[in-house]
Amino acid sequence: MLVLVAPGQGAQTPGFLTPWLDLPGAADRIAAWSDAIGLDLAHYGTKADADEIRDTAVAQPLLVAAGLLSATALDAASPDVVAGHSVGEITAATLAGVIEDEAALRFVRTRGLGMAEAAAVTETGMAALLGGDPAVTVPHLEKLGLTPANVNGGGQIVAAGTAAQLAALEADKPEGVRRVVALKVAGAFHTHHMAPAVEKLRAAVGDLTVSDPTVRYVSNADGHTVATGTEVVARLVGQVANPVRWDLCMETFQSLGVTALVELSPGGTLTGLAKRTLPGVQTLALKTPDDLDAARALMSEHAGV
Repeated sequence: MLVLVAPGQGAQTPGFLTPWLDLPGAADRIAAWSDAIGLDLAHYGTKADADEIRDTAVAQPLLVAAGLLSATALDAASPDVVAGHSVGEITAATLAGVIEDEAALRFVRTRGLGMAEAAAVTETGMAALLGGDPAVTVPHLEKLGLTPANVNGGGQIVAAGTAAQLAALEADKPEGVRRVVALKVAGAFHTHHMAPAVEKLRAAVGDLTVSDPTVRYVSNADGHTVATGTEVVARLVGQVANPVRWDLCMETFQSLGVTALVELSPGGTLTGLAKRTLPGVQTLALKTPDDLDAARALMSEHAGV
């Protein structure tokens, strides 16, 4: 059984889209999506520097576009399960047939702009805590006024809050936490700071044509499989201001009997978590088109098992 996963914000690096645009039809698709959302995805994916693609309004559409491009390039057996981390859930919903490609890019453009606007109100951010026991870490974060915005499993929790709260965390780490690493994001995502973006997305939902998932779709909210398109979209809206429970998603992969995991471009983050948390599950990250043949072979071997 194979799960196809899509990474979230912070996975982007300068120029990562460049090799993907050499694939047949890729440049045309990117151009069409760019026109549809009023954002030059090719420029940002090939020429922009790290600061430019750190912008939430840019990073989110870029990540969804890259995920969809790499999924199309796989041209392999269909996955048994799909899931995405944070904004990657929009990629996963599209691959599950819940929304169409262009509609997904319009939706994520609205999401990115709304979250960027919300983030501009107060100086906020996110930081990954490496090591520690969640039973100790979570109460410590709450004591500092921070939110455990991503509970990722594999010993990793991401805290989110104001710059002052994050500075306090750096000076007062929870017991057992080895390092606190600032993330390349521009706001306290998946917290109450993003409430205005939720309202913008809720208004945008009326423009979407929604279908039920054609493969198992696992939700960040609680790790549950969601069977209806309307529920998937409702969760996509709500997750902007609520924690990502990737740990529970991985528990669901395990309970379903997943034997292999392929991470779409720009891959690496979620395969790293899976290696630490899902023993015996084969993993592969799509970083460049050079990884496609190995991914196709893995999918052919494991999909539908």
